[in-house]
Amino acid sequence: MTHSDDAPATRAEFHRQHQVDAVAEAERLLARREELQGAWLNWVAGELYRLGPPPYAAMVRRELQRLAQG
Repeated sequence: MTHSDDAPATRAEFHRQHQVDAVAEAERLLARREELQGAWLNWVAGELYRLGPPPYAAMVRRELQRLAQG
């Protein structure tokens, strides 16, 4: 995700603007699970920690959880 000077006015607007990117990032993270096996959880935690801003990282985490359960 890139940062821009045009900050969304509301949480809902932020969500609409970044939903597709958050799903794509969650899919990327989940795709590495089989390859990394036991190391995946620590790796994905580090990847989530590096994401920003925090609301975007939370969106990715929620999408990752949703995809992993589905």
